[in-house]
Amino acid sequence: MNNVKTQFSIKDLENLSGIKAHTIRIWEKRYQLLSPSRTNTNIRYYNLTNLQLLLNVTFLYNNGYKISKISELPPEEIKHKCREIISAQAKKNLFINDVKLAMLNFDQMAFEDAYQKLINTVEFREVFVAYFIPFLEEIGLLWHTDTITPAHEHFITALIKQKIMVQTERVQMLPPIHTNDQFVLFLPDHEIHELGLLYANYEIIKNGYPTIYLGQSIPINSLKLFLNNDKKIIFVTYSTVEPMIDKIPEYLDNLNETILSNCHSELWVLGRNLEDLSAIKHFEKIKFHSMPSLIKHLQNNSLVEA
Repeated sequence: MNNVKTQFSIKDLENLSGIKAHTIRIWEKRYQLLSPSRTNTNIRYYNLTNLQLLLNVTFLYNNGYKISKISELPPEEIKHKCREIISAQAKKNLFINDVKLAMLNFDQMAFEDAYQKLINTVEFREVFVAYFIPFLEEIGLLWHTDTITPAHEHFITALIKQKIMVQTERVQMLPPIHTNDQFVLFLPDHEIHELGLLYANYEIIKNGYPTIYLGQSIPINSLKLFLNNDKKIIFVTYSTVEPMIDKIPEYLDNLNETILSNCHSELWVLGRNLEDLSAIKHFEKIKFHSMPSLIKHLQNNSLVEA
């Protein structure tokens, strides 16, 4: 007896793909994505080719592709893009596993080997954003569950910090091309997690802007030194654990009143503590960025000014 299923209802497609039947019908009608057949009683059904196509479309859709763009691709190109994503994900998982083992064994050479293999194939921006950030998020969870100790975290973050500083030194060799703005980078008082701010400094310099890097745990009053400046000052800060989430509105209020209201300046804020900004009121001179949006903003402004 042949038990291989070759015909599928739209409910089958919903269960297998995770896409609601209503959405599948919309895709089918608006984008001619699938071509169902009909039984003698006029009930629609889908074959294996339809199912495979839908699964591939769903994979691309879940990885950030717009359905309108996917629908314009021939089936073979859709397969090709799926393979590219799978390959990239496998590469990322392998790198993260290698670095995780290096961390657990305090093995600097193993970290160096994994890093060199990666940096030979992609630029440093992708290394940090696509590889280091997911890894750092994962070790944050490992630390909170007591799987690793602070010693493990400090060991691996020190190695990553070295890589950022090497890349920063390289871009600092070129003089700034946008000299009307001055970036001042600092971490809030009692904040010691520096990697995000270090990388922001690298991106700002790489895009042709001068920076003053102040680093960890800077009291607000120390920033008053920059109020009497002919240039527009753009302060950049990064909050990972400090200030505590419930104290962030008060902290931003203080910064706004003490620093921003007294000079031609802005504050750019990044960090895990500020991922949910819905509870934070609007400030005219404060902008909130993720790392990708910061990079995009710097690149767009550099193109405008160049």
